[in-house]
Amino acid sequence: MQPIKHISQLDLSLCIRLNHTSQYAWVRRLFRTVSRLGDGVFWYTLMILLLVVFRYDAILPVVHMLLAGGTCTLIYKWLKQKISRPRPYQVNPDIACITAPLDRFSFPSGHTLHAVAFSMVAVAYFPFFAWIVFPFTALVAISRMVLGLHYPSDVLAGALIGASIAWISFLI
Repeated sequence: MQPIKHISQLDLSLCIRLNHTSQYAWVRRLFRTVSRLGDGVFWYTLMILLLVVFRYDAILPVVHMLLAGGTCTLIYKWLKQKISRPRPYQVNPDIACITAPLDRFSFPSGHTLHAVAFSMVAVAYFPFFAWIVFPFTALVAISRMVLGLHYPSDVLAGALIGASIAWISFLI
């Protein structure tokens, strides 16, 4: 029980620290924007760009990204309902909610899950996009904690699930 309590305290402590960086207006603006782009805007824009630039050569990668994204959505929605973990700002008064959540529960981070899966699939086909999609994915993951919407463990779980879905999608 002691190690779990320690991990839980560390999870909360890191969440509070990251969330407190939102006291700066530029941090709030940056991570609200990143979060909004991570809602799908960035990824769908990337898919359209791939189709415009690479035409027929982009069809398979874009379909692959869409199928991986659909799988991510099914899994994360099921997990959120099963686990029903409250969001950090709902249970700790030291954490401010900086932007409205898209759904009710915290675990896992759907934004991070999708960002990791989309990044891995996109870069597998177009490695030269790594310089933009991986830093963006990291910012999406950080944004979830800065905005008070997720614990670090939610983000880590989302990243692991997203990476697993992407990896499995290449095996199928």
